[in-house]
Amino acid sequence: MKNLVVASTSTLHGSGYLEYLYETLEELFRSTKKVLFVPYARPGGISHEEYTEIAAKSFKKIDKEIIGIHSYKNPLVALQEAKGIFIGGGNTFVLVSQLYHFGVMAPLRDMLFEGVPYLGTSAGSNICGLTMQTTNDMPIVYPPSFKTLGVIPFNLNPHYLDPDPQSTHMGETRETRIKEFHTQNSIPVLGLREGSWLRVKGDVIVLEGKFNARSFEKGKEPIEMAAGSFINYL
Repeated sequence: MKNLVVASTSTLHGSGYLEYLYETLEELFRSTKKVLFVPYARPGGISHEEYTEIAAKSFKKIDKEIIGIHSYKNPLVALQEAKGIFIGGGNTFVLVSQLYHFGVMAPLRDMLFEGVPYLGTSAGSNICGLTMQTTNDMPIVYPPSFKTLGVIPFNLNPHYLDPDPQSTHMGETRETRIKEFHTQNSIPVLGLREGSWLRVKGDVIVLEGKFNARSFEKGKEPIEMAAGSFINYL
């Protein structure tokens, strides 16, 4: 049975790394002291070691040990031994490229369907959808495929931003970008605002946090989904 926390972000304004999720993470990883961290997304281009250190400091506050997948000679062995997994944010194109390069995309998917606890933030949440095509990231590398884990039956747009009527920015809004996606694709998309996350247990998906999410389906007007809603795209 799937056991996932799929969060828009790792850090809220004025809060420490993952701090707003501590209570949720204690519940998610209650059956293991060690969590395998996948630092492949490398936010800002930081090294795997630097990124793992950031995650380790935060998990130590909930009495959990972080082990970086890059510290293993064989990433597949690391994955097979994992009792809990965390994939953080950064560049989704880089993350997906590395998961395919090391041959761990499909095995990771199987493990999540079997119930290994998983935390994803930002890019690590993007890959939970059917494809990575609704990421906000620059395509700085070319992954073998846009197809991702498919452990939730729709796509995500983490860090979803509403249009600011006071802004002088003339570029496309997130809503416009998602509507562009739907001219070529039929996959539903959930715009996940900062401070919100999805709690996935089996086939039950619930929107958690303080904020609404914005739901987009091809050929339909976007709708707001309140915190506490069940997310059911048929």
